[in-house]
Parts: sequence; structure tokens; C-alpha cells
Amino acid sequence: MRKICFVITTRGNYAKLKTVLKAAKLNDQLQVQLIVGGGAVLHKYGNIAHSVETSGFEIDHHVHFLIEGETPVTMAKSAGLAVVEFTNIFEHLKPDLVFVIADRFEMLAISMAASYMNIPLAHMEGGEISGSIDESIRHSITKLSHLHFPATNEAAERIIKLGEEPSTVHVVGCTSFDAIRELDLSNLENIKTHQKVSGVGPVLDLGKPYLIVIQHPVTTEYNENFSHVSATIEAIKELQMNTIWIWPNMDAGSDGISKAIRLFREQEQPEYVHFFTSLPIELYAPLLKNAACIAGNSSSGLREASFLGTPTVNIGSRQTGRDRGRNVQDVVFDKELILKTIRLQIEHGPYEPDYLYGDGRSGDIIAHILATHDIRLQKKITY
Repeated sequence: MRKICFVITTRGNYAKLKTVLKAAKLNDQLQVQLIVGGGAVLHKYGNIAHSVETSGFEIDHHVHFLIEGETPVTMAKSAGLAVVEFTNIFEHLKPDLVFVIADRFEMLAISMAASYMNIPLAHMEGGEISGSIDESIRHSITKLSHLHFPATNEAAERIIKLGEEPSTVHVVGCTSFDAIRELDLSNLENIKTHQKVSGVGPVLDLGKPYLIVIQHPVTTEYNENFSHVSATIEAIKELQMNTIWIWPNMDAGSDGISKAIRLFREQEQPEYVHFFTSLPIELYAPLLKNAACIAGNSSSGLREASFLGTPTVNIGSRQTGRDRGRNVQDVVFDKELILKTIRLQIEHGPYEPDYLYGDGRSGDIIAHILATHDIRLQKKITY
């Protein structure tokens, strides 16, 4: 059996990995190893370790590597600590392959540790273009990886142009869609109940039109994150519309965004906004499907929202260059422009589903390739 080590460090990681883990667990050629750490084991980022275990997955290791502060310095130090911690874990587990996702800073640290230990890497969602430091991290991981699972054909072409062997590149779509296809997207009862026991703010009537806001920091615009989210807040204040606001991730700059949100809550005490630290895909997908619009800079507005046809207002540079569907309107950080575009998207209403990022049948395909692909440790550039 081939031992595949999966790593979950955020709620988003888990949403993307859930169906892959299920398929790998059912494949008699694979042995699943699972590490949960970083934001996934911290309460402030929606500790999900319990959710992972109750879903039937056994966690082999919990790991802490995040240094408090959310600055460029603490992010760099956290990455260094992650290299040390994952080196120790890999020495203990001795996996045949490590599976990493996308472009988070700790994924580069994990990839470094595995590479120096001669453990092959599989990388999902490589080859895409975006803003922030994510752009550089994603391509760096690609060059360390032996097996590639991009979400789109364009992403696959970029991976090959980076000198990767075409036979190692498999277009599989966005794996979170697998989980979404299994859900009753018309049912909002669970998220209505969840408001009563989780998050802060009033219990909103989701039978009325509502907005979702998710705004993450842009690490290369560290000093501007407070003013950037303030523009979004001013637009939301004028809109006065029922809003579900999901807290930013743990990248450098999130402290500035969190500070602006806290000031908004304390000074305005908005009766039209409910805040969550995070939401599982089972609650988030129906919420997104039935939203009048999603605003901010989360990749969810480009990926899951396009699949579901939800209007998106993408703000700022974080998703610059990333493939987007017809549902996305891009704006800069300007209160009036954000407000105008949200209103236009709400007036437009739902879009036709766009399958740019796949159709929700990825997990089984990935598990099969993980079990059968002939992996060569020594890499060689193709040009």
C-alpha cells in the first residue's frame, strides 16, 4: 500500500480535501495519513479538528506552528517553525507521498521539509495566477512537486510551461464541488440554527435577501489592509442589508482587518450583520447558493460562486489574474464603487452555473491517480 500523507491547516483545506480523503480511504491500494495543524487547531480560526474526527477520519498528528501576531515577521517565523515540526512528523510517519494544497505559506514549508527528506509531493490547485505572496508560493510548490492536480486547463498549461512533465499533470477541477453536489442547497435551516449558537451578532432572517462578505489580508499590501477593509465596511454601512461576515484568515495583515471589523462592531453595533470565524462547507454552500451576492476577495467568489451562479464583487488585487466566470465583477477599494457594483450584482440576480473549475467529480479521480501513478523522485526540467 502507498502511504499518502494529507495536511489540513484551514477550514478551506478540509472542504477541499474531504472527498479526496473519503476516496483514498476506500482505495485498497492507499493508506491515509492525516495531519491537522495551524489555524485548523486554533479556536480563533474555527478549530475543526473535532469536525474532522467526527467525519470518520483518524488524525495521526496535531501540530502547532503559528506564532501570534499576523505580521510579515511572524508569518516568516511560523513558516520556519513549520519546517521543523513537519520534518519531525514525516520522520515518524515515513509517508510515501505528501499531498499539499494551493498557495498558503505553510504549504511551502511542508513542501520544503518533504523535499529535503526525499518524499515525493502531490500538489493540488497549482498553476493559477493571483495577487499577494500566494502567486510566488504556488509556483514554488509546483517546482518541488512530482504530481500535479490543477483545477483548470489554463492552470495545467502554465504548469507545463514551468517545465513540468506533461504526464504528471492531471486536470481534476475544484474538489470542494464534490461535497457541494451532495448537499441540499435549498435548505437554510441548519445555518439559521447555527446563528443562535455560533458567531456574534443578531440572528438574521435569511428568508430576506442577504450578502456574504469575506475579506482576507493581502500580504504584499500589509500596511493598507486596515484602510482597504474600511472601504468595504463603509459600503456595507450604507447598504444596511442583512450580511453574513466571515472572519479573515491567518495571513500577515489579518490583525489590521480584524481591528477594523472590531471597531465597526463596537461603534456601530450593526443589527444587520452576523459574524462567523468560519463555516463548514455543509453550512457555507447553501448559504452561498442562496446569497444575493458575495463581496470581498476570497477565491470562493471565483470558484464555488461560479459553480453555484452566485453574483460576486471581487475587491482589490488578491485574485488578480485568476480565472473567473461570468458571475464576477472586479472593483478597487473605493466605497462608492463597491456599493454601486454590489447593487448592480444584486439587481442582476443569479447567473447560470459556470463549470470553469470543474463539475464536482474529482475525489475518485485523484485517489486513483495517487494509487497508480509511477512517481519518479528525481525531477528534470523539460526545456
